[in-house]
Amino acid sequence: MTSMARDLLAQDSVDATLQRITTAATELVDGCDAAGILILHDMKVESLAPTHQLVTDSDQLQQQLGEGPCFDAAHSARGQRVFRISNLTNDYQRWPGYAPRASALGVGSMMGFLLFTDDEDLGALNFYSHEAGAFTEDSELAGLLLASHAAIAFSSARTHAQMEHAVATRHLIGEAMGILMGRHHITEEQAFDVLRRYSQKKNIKLREVARRVCEQGTLS
Repeated sequence: MTSMARDLLAQDSVDATLQRITTAATELVDGCDAAGILILHDMKVESLAPTHQLVTDSDQLQQQLGEGPCFDAAHSARGQRVFRISNLTNDYQRWPGYAPRASALGVGSMMGFLLFTDDEDLGALNFYSHEAGAFTEDSELAGLLLASHAAIAFSSARTHAQMEHAVATRHLIGEAMGILMGRHHITEEQAFDVLRRYSQKKNIKLREVARRVCEQGTLS
C-alpha cells in the first residue's frame, strides 16, 4: 500500500491518478472484480476511470432508474459515507428496479465510499464483485485508503479549476471594461459600474455581461 501511495503521487494528471486508483482497487482490495468512480450531477451520471464495462452499465442503470446505492448516498440526510452490500439479491425490495437488473449484469456484492458532496453533485468510489459476500472489513479498510487518495485528487482538481475560472473571469471583465472605456470615453470605475448595473438590472452574472460586451462590443 505504501508503494501504491508513492505511485499515485507520481501520476501527472488527475485522470491518470483516478485510473491508477481504480486499477489498484482490483489489485489490492480483496474480492474486487471491478471498480470505478461515479459522479452524480443532480440526476445525471458520469463514469470516471471504470476498469470494466460492468461499472459503466451499473452507473447508467442507476441514472436510468433514478435509484441505487449512489443515489441513496447522494440524497441521504445522514450523509452516509460508506456502504457495503454483501448480497444484492437481498435488496430487491430496497431497489426494486436496480437490484435485479444489476444482479443480471453479474453484480453479486458492492462497496462504495462517498468522496465529496457539493451542492447537487456527488462523487463516489465504487467496488464490484461477481460474488456475494466478497467484501470484508479488511476490504473496507483498503478501500477507505484508496478513497482518501481519490478525494484528495478531486479536491486538488476542483481548487485548480476554481482558480483558473477566477483568473479567466478577471481577464474577461478587464477586457470588457477596456472596450467600454474606449467606446464611451469613460473611466475604469465608470466602466465597471456600467457592467455592474447592467448585471443587476438584467439579473445576469457579471461574467456573462462581460462576455456579451467582448463578443458584441456593446450592451445595447
